Amino acid sequence: MAHPYKLLFVCLGNICRSPSAENIMNHLIQQRGLQDQIVCDSAGTSSYHIGSPPDRRMAAAAAQQGIVLKGAARQFTHGGVEASDFEAFDLILAMDEDNRANMLRLDREQLYADKVKLMCEFCRTHSDREVPDPYYGGEAGFRYVIDLLIDACGGLLDSIEKELKELKAN
Repeated sequence: MAHPYKLLFVCLGNICRSPSAENIMNHLIQQRGLQDQIVCDSAGTSSYHIGSPPDRRMAAAAAQQGIVLKGAARQFTHGGVEASDFEAFDLILAMDEDNRANMLRLDREQLYADKVKLMCEFCRTHSDREVPDPYYGGEAGFRYVIDLLIDACGGLLDSIEKELKELKAN
């Protein structure tokens, strides 16, 4: 394969949901030995927390599932001076409809709408449409988001693995 399949997870501030999704996905990718085929990153649609590490409450909830949250928050880029995240990634996963709408508004020519999906589209057991923002809630909310993202990331990885096998076969 010429280049790895590139995933970008996006939420509002890039300190709770999207870095959790990125690190859960990396954890699952390593378990399946696919780290040379799939690469992950995360970003926020806002600039609130640029440079900040993942929220410590989110990190504590992830640690209970054996997942370490790494990274520093950055803002989603859409061209101009920097390279566009729209162009750099094969699939962009929004944690909720607001994040998705915010990114699609930046895509003025509507060139990349097919790349932007909702994370919960890949859930296998949860019926949620969006990943709730746990920022202002209690510990249970953070744990729920980790469980939800483990489910969605597993479904997403199954989907990508199937796609990669089909590409290899052709």
